[in-house]
Amino acid sequence: MAAIVDAVEEEVEADLLAGLLACPSCKGELGPWGHSVSRELRLLTGSVWLRPRRSMCRVCKKSHVLLPDSTLIRRRDHVEVIGTALVMRAWGASIARIAAELARLVGTVRGWLRSFTHNLEAVRALFTRWARVVDPSGEPIPPAGGAFCDALAAIGVASRAAVLRFGPRPPWSNLSRLSGGALLCNTSLLYRSMPIA
Repeated sequence: MAAIVDAVEEEVEADLLAGLLACPSCKGELGPWGHSVSRELRLLTGSVWLRPRRSMCRVCKKSHVLLPDSTLIRRRDHVEVIGTALVMRAWGASIARIAAELARLVGTVRGWLRSFTHNLEAVRALFTRWARVVDPSGEPIPPAGGAFCDALAAIGVASRAAVLRFGPRPPWSNLSRLSGGALLCNTSLLYRSMPIA
């Protein structure tokens, strides 16, 4: 199982050694447990190599890969790349145009959009709930013109609320953090990220 953490490796390592990271399964304390396989993370231009830290819960003994908040579970592209594709689609861009603009395969972009579209209601519900938890006095999120745009509007409102409450973060990292990295995964993984109000 994966857990989303800060993108700064030194801070993650310090938190892990200090016992400050909670297990996503049982909320027990995570401890260091080696590293995962190195993987390439494709950016808008170029790429970087990551070697995510592994951890083990001291209570339930489950292991977790600690992925930086610049990623999504089971995706090779930076969350900003995927977020850009979603926004372009909301503005009416074709899959072919998005793929050309981002220098990705058409099939890759189609897969992102298919996964997102399959989970629209779960995404909208998750980020609407996060917006309410982070900013209880916030206004209701108005309809944005269809299920796809409604889901993106909820992401935007929740991300803005998180920035206002916790301070600025790199673009799109709140999308990864608040969804537990599961934005393009199946619905059950998304619902694991649902906050308790």
